Amino acid sequence: MSEFESTEAAEAHDRWVREKVEQALADPAPSIPHDQVMADLQAVLDGHAPG
Repeated sequence: MSEFESTEAAEAHDRWVREKVEQALADPAPSIPHDQVMADLQAVLDGHAPG
């Protein structure tokens, strides 16, 4: 069972993902440390938490 309607759609998605990964790996911009990403995400979650 697949989430895609056809083999062609699955292959197109795979190509798209691979292209995005290649672009990200080739990007010369400095990466964001994992701890910073997680802290930023937690701040977003805390700001949108139901209360």
